[in-house]
Amino acid sequence: MNEHFEQLFGLDETQQLLETMYGREQQEQQIGRYRRCMEGYLANYGEIGTLNYFSAPGRTEIGGNHTDHNNGRVLAASIQLDTIAAAAAVDSGVITVFSEGYPGLAVIHLDNLEPQEGEGGTAALIRGIAHGFQKHGYRIGGFNAYVSSSVLPASGLSSSASFEMLICQILSTFYNEGSLDAVMMSRIGKHAENLYWNKPSGMLDQMACAYGGMITIDFKEPTEPQIEPIPGTFEDAGYSLVIVSTGGNHADLTEDYASIPNEMRAVAQQFGAEVCRDLTAEMIYSRLTELRDTVGDRAVLRALHYLEENDRVGQQVEAINAGEWQKVLKLITASGNSSWKWLQNIYQESVSREQGIALTLAITERFIDRIGEGACRVHGGGFAGVILAVLPHAAVAEYRELIGRTTGKELFTIRVREIGAVCLNTLLQA
Repeated sequence: MNEHFEQLFGLDETQQLLETMYGREQQEQQIGRYRRCMEGYLANYGEIGTLNYFSAPGRTEIGGNHTDHNNGRVLAASIQLDTIAAAAAVDSGVITVFSEGYPGLAVIHLDNLEPQEGEGGTAALIRGIAHGFQKHGYRIGGFNAYVSSSVLPASGLSSSASFEMLICQILSTFYNEGSLDAVMMSRIGKHAENLYWNKPSGMLDQMACAYGGMITIDFKEPTEPQIEPIPGTFEDAGYSLVIVSTGGNHADLTEDYASIPNEMRAVAQQFGAEVCRDLTAEMIYSRLTELRDTVGDRAVLRALHYLEENDRVGQQVEAINAGEWQKVLKLITASGNSSWKWLQNIYQESVSREQGIALTLAITERFIDRIGEGACRVHGGGFAGVILAVLPHAAVAEYRELIGRTTGKELFTIRVREIGAVCLNTLLQA
């Protein structure tokens, strides 16, 4: 098996693929990651004829903060941080997954795919994904996998969606001739999160991880979302995408997350609609006094955020396509301000003493004002976790020093990856 690995990863085509996925400077490091997965597979499962190697990226959200769940538009991109696996199909009727850095094995018997009382973590997601495959008429079967992830957990980079799309790609490759597209895999990932994790998520995270590159997604018809690839990158335009950990985490935020779509829909329901996509700001203004009494001020503000943010995504796409990067930065800044003031997902109301996102945004805004260029906003669901900063390449080192000196936290430079969830062997036909 070592021989097969060295042959596969020694191919010129593989080297080119890894450069596309991770960047030239990361090639050797990434080969080392895949080699550790191969060795981990051998240590846990023993020898097998041929291993397949899989990758599913994390994602960054650039525009459309909390719009997908109300049938809105988003601007997102897959990134070079990813979840990878060495895997092989087995005829045991059991899925077994070892995740590097986590104790024990996730063992799922495919003859029992109903939600299990008290089950959580990777086992619940795998069970939910297998159930989703069956529900949509796809084949399932057993496999063994050794998994490793560079997508930081609780970072807003969608480590869970990255894992979900990895498992979907494995089942698609082994048992469905790779036939599942990004939309179907995302639908199955959402099924697993909603019903097996009890997380009221939309499909933004999964689709950005599955599809690859920078994309805008329109969820006007949520069962058939429209995906448009966006050419051009921040990196080529002279900017770095920087993720800053603020020290919070997403451990107990389900209620906070759920309150946002619930309150937006409560506003929509006052007009006989299901989601805010069917409203206009003028409709809300015409019944503002009544709405404040029936659904509350915060719900109204969140609905107004949705309407502005949904329009802003379209403006961002137009600006990127036109190469108007200063306008793009202004729109990202506007998105951040709206999330802070109208959407109100910068800190938990119940623990207002801790405001890591707000403080880090304040420090970053002062830095951007001083250098005269850049943008920042909350990243992902909010309430805790990370922010996104867009800075000129030359400013990143100084910003890193500032964040380290003031908050003691880490930052990570990310880049857009053009390839989504994939089986490397299939792409290389090896």
